[in-house]
Amino acid sequence: MPFLKFKKGPPASAVLDMKTQKCGLRHTVFSANGDEYTGEWLNNRKHGTGTQVWKKSGALYNGEWKFGKRDGCGTYSVLYPESKEYVRKYCGQWKNGKKHGYGTYYYKNTELYEGEWIEDQRSGWGRMYYENGDVYEGEWMKDKNHGEGIIRFTNGNWYEGSWRDGKKNGNGKFYFCDKGQLYAGLWVNGSAKCGTLTDFGRGEAPTPPKYPIPKVHLVDAQLVLQEAESKEKEEEDD
Repeated sequence: MPFLKFKKGPPASAVLDMKTQKCGLRHTVFSANGDEYTGEWLNNRKHGTGTQVWKKSGALYNGEWKFGKRDGCGTYSVLYPESKEYVRKYCGQWKNGKKHGYGTYYYKNTELYEGEWIEDQRSGWGRMYYENGDVYEGEWMKDKNHGEGIIRFTNGNWYEGSWRDGKKNGNGKFYFCDKGQLYAGLWVNGSAKCGTLTDFGRGEAPTPPKYPIPKVHLVDAQLVLQEAESKEKEEEDD
């Protein structure tokens, strides 16, 4: 007499685990540490659109998730204990749980940065509004002005040129609009090293020097300047 053979199914523990797997849109899920998440899931991980609230810090994230991490577009806010209100800190793109792509970060004071990010650091093109009113617009690398950029000061002066590690470095022009003068030349670690200073809009300047800058009479002024710049660059490389 033949015996019927039943197909062996997965163990009961595996079936129970499959039934408890979170997938799709769920109501608020509380973690053991008190954190709470409301939104979409995929195979027990936050995936899709959802809102996370961290109990310890009170911080809140609302946006896109991918395999358990903030990924896509989202807004991160912090809770101010005095007012009990949420204040936006970052709004923009995320990747693998970090600020990555284009976004705006709001600092404690009136400062803010809008531009590109790479792994939680300002990198690429961006614009920074400082508390004192100065504005920098240009290239960044690892949270510092690096590359080509322009900074405009509250007194009307501005610098346009190269930067390295947060300092003026390389060729650049500084417009002293308050004095009606222009410096163009080489900068090293934030200091002007070799260049020319000429009158620039002296008639419209609010506080021009008493005397205009005299003209330089050299056989080849450009050659003298090039030789001086070469010397400064050689010393910098040593």
